Amino acid sequence: MKGTEQRKALAQARRIVVKIGSRVLVQSSGRPDLRRIKGLVKDIAQLRKGGREVVVVSSGAIGTGMQALGMRSRPDALPELQMAAAVGQSRLMAHYDKLFSAERCRVGQVLLTHDDLKDRQRHLNARNTMMALLRNGIVPIVNENDVVSVDEIKFGDNDLLAALVALLIEADLLVLLTTVDGFRAPAGKGKTKRVSLLKGVTAEELKHAVGKGSDLSTGGMGSKLQAANMVAKVSAPVVIADGRKPKILSKILKGEDTGTLVAAEQAGAGAMLGGRKRWIAFFHKPQGTLVVDDGARDALEKKGKSLLPIGIRDVEGHFPAGTVVHVRTASGVLFACGVVDYSSNDIRKIKGHRTDEIAGLLGFKDYDEVIHRDNMVVLGIEIGGWS
Repeated sequence: MKGTEQRKALAQARRIVVKIGSRVLVQSSGRPDLRRIKGLVKDIAQLRKGGREVVVVSSGAIGTGMQALGMRSRPDALPELQMAAAVGQSRLMAHYDKLFSAERCRVGQVLLTHDDLKDRQRHLNARNTMMALLRNGIVPIVNENDVVSVDEIKFGDNDLLAALVALLIEADLLVLLTTVDGFRAPAGKGKTKRVSLLKGVTAEELKHAVGKGSDLSTGGMGSKLQAANMVAKVSAPVVIADGRKPKILSKILKGEDTGTLVAAEQAGAGAMLGGRKRWIAFFHKPQGTLVVDDGARDALEKKGKSLLPIGIRDVEGHFPAGTVVHVRTASGVLFACGVVDYSSNDIRKIKGHRTDEIAGLLGFKDYDEVIHRDNMVVLGIEIGGWS
């Protein structure tokens, strides 16, 4: 299925997030491919001049730094990765600034860590900054702040970062540019064929995703499909395409059959999520899991109720009150997440008990609910980009 009508609808996208992978931007040596970058900048500038708002999520800082430092392979130690990022980020931005200036477009650098998007106030500040840049005709160039990121706060790859940026600013379209022509499925006799349209991403597609990044990158087709699925579930289409093709963005916006289009789920459960519930669902690394019985699941999914202690069967992990946790069934179905009102230790003491027993079990009762419905997101999909 080519999805001709869905392709044509892409022309209506006014706010676009474009993620450019490391292997698109740099040569195998790590040296920036200025000719290719120049072509992409021209393509993005044309979209901007046509009245569209464009945010660029750019990889390439570490690879550029590796080349400048004479590194032959990607280092494993975090301090060396941070050093390469520190050296490479300024060089990469200098290239962007020069090339966009030649197209009479201004750019602004935005460096993020996961903590910036997890904390509610910093989350809003990041959104407000990017929206101000867009209102003033400036192209935000976003990257993970690798210089200060550590394992606990890293996004993991820029596919996830791009998806979160698209959700943050409520983009109309996310484009993931890579070095292949989209998702390829088995076609028999060891061959593969490009899939033009995906109506959602299932375990079957993930099983056939090939390519796990390289010395210069951390992503792969699997991470792109997972990122695409996140965004498509809240009603923004995603295109995975070959960033080496000339004028690839213009072709996508004209509705040409290029790359793989992951269609938006127009009536999906995520489509009606407001800003706060998007923040809960997608911008946290859940700190634990609550296992609930079928009655609790029914109350949460079908009746819009809060999660009470009586419906909880088990608690996995250790976490304080105020953190986000997953909610799943005993059979392993992950169907919700939310902000807990009690710590894991307290929940273990009150699980399976009635609300009027909380005070006697804990010596206090701050809340009737373990997760209030206003602080819970129930979706018929896997929650967020964190596992």
